[in-house]
Amino acid sequence: MSQYDIVVMGAGHNSLVAAAYMAKAGKKLLVLERKSYFGGGVSTRELIQPGYLHDEHSNVHIMIQGNPMLREDELGLLSKFGLKYIYPDLIHVSIWEDGTVIRSYKDLDRTCQEIERVTSSRDAESYRKFAQMSMNALPMLTAGLYSPPFPLGAFVAMMDQSDEGRFLLDLMQRSALDVVSHYFESEMLRLHIVRMVTENLQMPDELGTGMGAFVMPGIIHTYGCSMPVGGSGQLSHALVRALEHFGGEVRLDAEVKRVIVSGGKAVGLELSDGEKLMAKDGVIGAIHPHKLREFVSEAPEPVLERAGRVTQSTFTINLTHATLRERLQLKVGNDCNAMMTELMDFYTTRDMCLEYDKLRRGEVSSRLIAGGDNAIFDPTRAPEGAGVFYGVNFAPYHLHDGGAAAWDSRKQEHGDRALAQYRKFYKNFDDDNILGRKICSPLDHERGSPNSMVEGDAHGCGPFFYQSMGHRPTPDLGSFRVPGVAGLYLVGPFMHPGGGVFGAGRATAIQMMDDLDIDYEKVCGGAV
Repeated sequence: MSQYDIVVMGAGHNSLVAAAYMAKAGKKLLVLERKSYFGGGVSTRELIQPGYLHDEHSNVHIMIQGNPMLREDELGLLSKFGLKYIYPDLIHVSIWEDGTVIRSYKDLDRTCQEIERVTSSRDAESYRKFAQMSMNALPMLTAGLYSPPFPLGAFVAMMDQSDEGRFLLDLMQRSALDVVSHYFESEMLRLHIVRMVTENLQMPDELGTGMGAFVMPGIIHTYGCSMPVGGSGQLSHALVRALEHFGGEVRLDAEVKRVIVSGGKAVGLELSDGEKLMAKDGVIGAIHPHKLREFVSEAPEPVLERAGRVTQSTFTINLTHATLRERLQLKVGNDCNAMMTELMDFYTTRDMCLEYDKLRRGEVSSRLIAGGDNAIFDPTRAPEGAGVFYGVNFAPYHLHDGGAAAWDSRKQEHGDRALAQYRKFYKNFDDDNILGRKICSPLDHERGSPNSMVEGDAHGCGPFFYQSMGHRPTPDLGSFRVPGVAGLYLVGPFMHPGGGVFGAGRATAIQMMDDLDIDYEKVCGGAV
């Protein structure tokens, strides 16, 4: 049996973040990954043919831009380990079939000018005030995103002590559509904001998700939106370089069978081949709450029962990857290429909601698409002049006519329908320009990451208010610890603050350091 201070199950980006911090704290550490490559949902690979680099899941990096891991370069990812980001001026664009376009730039003034051009001076001024409120609230909101969360009850009580806090609580209880409908008159502007927010895998009219509509403008106009040079997975590569620099190890093709528990404490991990890796200080596990019983049956039964009731996101993604002879050209012109591109042929929020309602009923809507050619921003992703397409089509995990199992026989059909929809907006997305295409269904996502993307949910679990803060994913597990199993720490998109590229393993590391009497400020305050 091999002995370490800490062993880690899973090499997704959140696990790697937590591991890198603990390695920097001087811990002898081993990360175990069942796949032949690391990164989990933050990986970039040649999926179709050599020379074309595709992001398997995450594509743009938004929320991580506020993380002190990057803002203060706590791990040296930017200064020492090769991570480099692309920050475009044009962040988000909505394009309608009739040629109407609304652009959001990092610069607030320029964005307001754009909104006035398309909608009205009244909405432009309303957006300015809305965005400024979001930017002003951002320091308080982001302060809790990358650290262990408050218990939800304590958070609500604290927020209820001031008008500003009650205002934010009100937003949290509403839907994104409620929020934008209150502040803006134009249906086009409402669509522009809400369609972007739903990329968090939340319905536009889902109560308890309204904070996204408020926070996103603040993030965009403060930090911008980014993509690593070389693809999303370059973040994971930089994390592994940092981890190894600090003395940690990563082992691939190492599937974990269970957490070894002795005397009520997690003391190691057992692999599927029977090998045991022991840990003196603790275990970090990327274990979805629905999988907790499988890996840690020693946890108290009430804890396991509540973990099994965690709610998944209402929908997921049928993802299209394509390699292209030449880069895509928008019919409205390539000066409209943004890092986030929403493509719509509906012009009212009512029509939009009718399409999202289909997802609730197990139907796929080919009208709910987004995506573009990543090589336009990053030519290193493809041979000279060629393109790499990343296309999102929102879809349910459970199809109404066959359930999840039907995806294997239906994903190509739905991918073809999405392609026909994309062709309304791109003038050279024809068969002659497509060298290869790969469709990844919700079921494929689950198979690829069975212990994290349950039901194909790349965001771990639903982004609902009752599954937020110290209640994400449950009140039992919200502190990253598992009651009844000392020394076991959880990490993943199903934990606080939620799905997406947050670098959220930082919060797990802070909690673990605190329990081990390690001064986090001393660890991260010095040179790398």
